Amino acid sequence: MTVVEIIQSMLAPGIMISACALLLLGMNNKYSLVVHRIRALDDEKRKLKVLEADGKILNNQELRLKSIAVQTNKLAYRIVLIRNAVLFYSLGAAFFIISCLTIGLSFVLKDINIALIVIIMFLLGMIAVLSGIILAYREAIKGYEIIKIEIQEN
Repeated sequence: MTVVEIIQSMLAPGIMISACALLLLGMNNKYSLVVHRIRALDDEKRKLKVLEADGKILNNQELRLKSIAVQTNKLAYRIVLIRNAVLFYSLGAAFFIISCLTIGLSFVLKDINIALIVIIMFLLGMIAVLSGIILAYREAIKGYEIIKIEIQEN
């Protein structure tokens, strides 16, 4: 196998590493947005709790307080989904990096056939990315449910 062939065979895992990086970037953005939303709801909840303690809370504010509790619980679950998606995308990238390294190692260790290891690492990477995508899908559905709660409140 020539150096050019080695580099060409490393290309597929290399592209998948870039794909994982893009998926991670999107998930990190979602993570920041959800954390910001949780903090905003907590701030609003604290203000409403002060009114409640003073006995000055109105009916619609009590409803809002209940809505905040429901949304916060769903957002907490959403954070878990995002975290797990990030873990799977990172794991996928790690498997793709191991695939690349193993391909390079096979060039150095010409006597040892490690093609099966390369294929297994690549497939594990693909399974990890698919798992992350499934989690991202579930997170998007959960985000939609939270928006529906917000809309129903108004």
